[in-house]
Amino acid sequence: MVVTYGEALVDMIEMPDGRFAAVLGGSVCNFTQAMARQGLAVSYLNPLSRDEFGRRFARLLGGAGVRLASPAPSAQPTSLAVITLDADKTPSYVFHRHGVADRDITAAQACALLPAAPRLFHSGGLALVTEDVAAARAIAAQAKARGALVSIDANMRPLVCPDVDGYAAGVRQMLAEADLVKVSEEDLEHLGYAGQAPLEAARALLHASGAKLLALTLGADGAVLLTPHAAVALAAPAGLAVVDSVGCGDSFWAGLLSSLDEGGQLDGAALAALGPAALERALRAAVACASLNLMREGCQPPDRAERDAFLRGGHLGAARAV
Repeated sequence: MVVTYGEALVDMIEMPDGRFAAVLGGSVCNFTQAMARQGLAVSYLNPLSRDEFGRRFARLLGGAGVRLASPAPSAQPTSLAVITLDADKTPSYVFHRHGVADRDITAAQACALLPAAPRLFHSGGLALVTEDVAAARAIAAQAKARGALVSIDANMRPLVCPDVDGYAAGVRQMLAEADLVKVSEEDLEHLGYAGQAPLEAARALLHASGAKLLALTLGADGAVLLTPHAAVALAAPAGLAVVDSVGCGDSFWAGLLSSLDEGGQLDGAALAALGPAALERALRAAVACASLNLMREGCQPPDRAERDAFLRGGHLGAARAV
């Protein structure tokens, strides 16, 4: 069982005509849906609102096969993010996160909802803001004590926290608990690696965190996977009909972790032994999932059959050691 903890929020996305469309999203919720669509059993810990958006989330996640762990809906409203897109269709965010449903749970309540033997615990994004990160760490520690690997996507949103240095310190502490880490170039800058080349910074963060695997996403330049013993890079495919990049990182991470699971490598010993061939296979699956999502509005992660068809289509080049 994969267990996820973090935000479910509605993305109000700016359309080309200036109007806004409501799209169900949130980094952790997106990842939850994406993992389930890859065929894994997933349980989502946070409560959903009893408002209309919460009911839509329940249908979305339930339709993907996600188990909703919280026993009852929250009386609090659904979180909201207002997203505007620049000329390159890169999103920027403004968040409305006070008194909302996905935060209407204590660490003790979340720990009580954990299964007896989870395989993977995933969190990140807005669950790591300064006032919430201690709870996320406590839940991750309990999941790890029950045998789970810990996956963290930094996915930092500094506009949410006025104290960016304190926010970054909390995220670094959370990454030190992780077996698997995902960061972007922007995350590395916020985490204190501004001025360093991204690959150099990623290697420094991998060493500092003690993680077994780290993924560095580079947007249009593709991505890199690193372990203490190997690193491979893969370019993004050319010629995609880009719609927007919302949810691409979450789809990427789900594709990568599901590929590791398919290869029997989603456990501590196997992760420690990953070589270049296994890293390339996982990275190709990740980039395929991100690419398919990139061609859809909002977060609409592919299922495994769609991912495999994309891989067979020859859209990706060869990975290279770095």
